[in-house]
Amino acid sequence: MKPQEFPSTRPYLIRALYEWCTDNGFTPYLVVRVNESVQVPREYVNNGEIVLNASYDATSGLQLGNDFIEFKARFGGRPHDIMVPVRRVVAIYARENGQGMAFPLEEEVSVPPAAAVVSSEDLDAGPGVPASTVSERGPVQLQSVDGSVSDAHEEAPRPPPPTGGAGRPSLKRIK
Repeated sequence: MKPQEFPSTRPYLIRALYEWCTDNGFTPYLVVRVNESVQVPREYVNNGEIVLNASYDATSGLQLGNDFIEFKARFGGRPHDIMVPVRRVVAIYARENGQGMAFPLEEEVSVPPAAAVVSSEDLDAGPGVPASTVSERGPVQLQSVDGSVSDAHEEAPRPPPPTGGAGRPSLKRIK
């Protein structure tokens, strides 16, 4: 098999980190870059992204497939069917300690760069925020596999942009 014929590792890594979160009593959050293929309530999308609480307590009928992540969740007290193509997931992390992984969008990258480790302050949703969404309460730090770190003051952790040279991501400080 040629390298481009291998299936993506993304769904396997998402399932592994999801299992790690639940085994350790953490709340798994998914950061999704929204487009027309993503089925989520649009009123909760901020800057083209949505952060979803994917815990067993916040979802019903959760299926972490190779191509799609599907579940039912309540937003503002109303039930919604959620369907997210796995390729649109840009990060999965534990709410309690921010540990997880960020991924590049597969459609935007020709050579898959290494994933980045997400580290952040506690991103607790707080009162008045729907259980399936979260807003940032502090700076997010993205740490690449080579150890470089940057701060991002945005709604949700974003993966670093692809680089043209070595195929590894470079992190840029965003204010």
